[in-house]
Amino acid sequence: ATSEAIAAQALKLIKVEYEILPAVFDALDALKPEAPELHPGKGCTPEGRNIPGEIVRIPFNDVEKGFAESDVIIEETFDLPVVKQVQMETQAAVVQVEGNGNVTVWSTTQTPHPSRAILAKIFDIPAGKIRVLAPPYVGGGFGVRIGLSGKAEPIAMALALQARRPVKLVYTREEDFIASDTRHAAYVTIKLGAKKDGTFQALDMKSVFNTGAYCTFGAECPGVCGAMTLAIYRIPHQHYYGHSVYTNRTSAGAMRGFGNPQGNLAMEQVVDMMAEKLGINPLELRLKNIMQVGDPWCLPYPCGTTELAECIRQGAERIGWDRLGTLNEPGATKLRGLGMAVGTHVSNAWPFCVDYDNAYVTIEPDGSAQVASGVPDMGTGTSTSLVQIAAEALGMNMDQVGLTYGDTLSTPFDIGGHASRTCYAAGTAVKAAADDARKQILEYAAGFFNVAPEHLEIKNGVIVPKTAHLGTCSGSGLCQLEEIKDGKGNSVTMEELAYHAHVRNKQFIGVGRIVPENAPPWHASFAEVEVDTRTGQVRVIQMVGAHDVGQAINPMIVEGQIEGGTVQGIGYALSEEITYTEKGRQQQSSMHNYMLPTAEDTPEIHSIIVTSSDPTGPYGAKGAGECSLVCPASALANAVANATGYRFIKTPMTPERVFKALNS
Repeated sequence: ATSEAIAAQALKLIKVEYEILPAVFDALDALKPEAPELHPGKGCTPEGRNIPGEIVRIPFNDVEKGFAESDVIIEETFDLPVVKQVQMETQAAVVQVEGNGNVTVWSTTQTPHPSRAILAKIFDIPAGKIRVLAPPYVGGGFGVRIGLSGKAEPIAMALALQARRPVKLVYTREEDFIASDTRHAAYVTIKLGAKKDGTFQALDMKSVFNTGAYCTFGAECPGVCGAMTLAIYRIPHQHYYGHSVYTNRTSAGAMRGFGNPQGNLAMEQVVDMMAEKLGINPLELRLKNIMQVGDPWCLPYPCGTTELAECIRQGAERIGWDRLGTLNEPGATKLRGLGMAVGTHVSNAWPFCVDYDNAYVTIEPDGSAQVASGVPDMGTGTSTSLVQIAAEALGMNMDQVGLTYGDTLSTPFDIGGHASRTCYAAGTAVKAAADDARKQILEYAAGFFNVAPEHLEIKNGVIVPKTAHLGTCSGSGLCQLEEIKDGKGNSVTMEELAYHAHVRNKQFIGVGRIVPENAPPWHASFAEVEVDTRTGQVRVIQMVGAHDVGQAINPMIVEGQIEGGTVQGIGYALSEEITYTEKGRQQQSSMHNYMLPTAEDTPEIHSIIVTSSDPTGPYGAKGAGECSLVCPASALANAVANATGYRFIKTPMTPERVFKALNS
């Protein structure tokens, strides 16, 4: 087809004959002996049918001993829904095959370099002959653009290789809903034991994730769910057991938080249930038990930095937590409630998968800088933050720094924009490359100042001694450099030095090669809600997000992340859900029947950045992209319970469910 109209007409001529096979749609049903085996012999474990990959086990000390030492034990299982990323731009790709066999892929991917590797493997083409380019700005991702499961790129490339013509494939919104990955539905069981004084003694956690028809990240998301939930509190005895299950639903994969929101929504409700049982303020119970520096954070890695206690204090003050229990008059039909939740997340993909990063910084002959990084910009401001980091390290103004990104042909390897890693990991690589270039610049300049390189610095693109240098300089360029060498000058611009090196066959090229560590961001969410007992409608009055993201490289970007994640959390708690018919047909496929929060549903959101400094990140920064979605739904669930006295173990808390619960 040479036009969309012809292609649409051709599609109408296709007739499909379906053979109805045995199917299973619920994760627990798929574990039963009588369930159909969906992928016989394809990596399923001997411990259960339809389990892909490995079962995740995280043992820490003796959990049975911990429960024996506990005075109070709370146990509950939560049924959590399938939700969709609903990024603004649907899946899209354009593929062109050149006459020499090279392939160019324009892609909305979050992972240009890994996607190239997958395409090379699929089509048995050397990766060096494939170029993947992400547009300068992609219309959101939230995880749905990681990897190639359910994506446009493999289909477009297969067609382009067959037709030897350029192929464009852009999903409709309906196709994006039914063909690309969702968040995993999950059953999460939390068993928590504590002493009478509120000291947590034992935590046993189990999760079963519904990965759908294929295992995109079905083996990894349960691992993050367990590791991040166990990392919130200092509990001497812990155990986690989790896995995914194949079903005949739409495939589930990566979505902002990557398994962490499911675990948090269960854990933080049980913490509130424990507080109620013990008669302790939920805030005080959390402050008593939260992780401290040096505690085992992401087992067995220690917690390096945390300002979670300060996040809790500032968030509580902003929401007016001292009003807890005083918001409602007897007989009121509209009930108000306060809720809170806390959590942690990662700043890159390690130790869950390979994560390393590279960057180049080139000083051009005119003294400007060009940065090359493999990460794309998903609308998160990556292209601004990386330039800020490079400019700071080089001692230059931002308008003198350019950035090439998201292009596998002109950038070094990077695993992509996900896992809250772009500022932390890619930023660390960019800083390392800029530091390397800066070192070369100062070593070259030292010969003119007759001082050691460590006695020089770069300020606003000008190289100067750290201490006063006698003499003045007239003129510019080579003349000024020679005058400095003679002891008559006191500064030289980057432009002058770079050109001096250029005409002598030299260029400053900094290289950053890093294997990042993993710094824990921390977050506390607070919610105030109003529940109309006559209709079941939950209205969110205000939300507060207090976040320890280390040093915020760009506070405005961080605040935007907090606000966006908070709104997504509101949808996860109150309205968003994908459901299926008895025969497994997905019932939501558009904005008309998938209930996203609108501007009218969005409350006043207060973003609080609590500054700390992690030595492993660029200028003390940690990850910030995903943590804002981890806790808001949990805080809302606790706020609704505080208002109504009813605990919803199945979400979302739609008006129908709330009305039925309050009037049953």
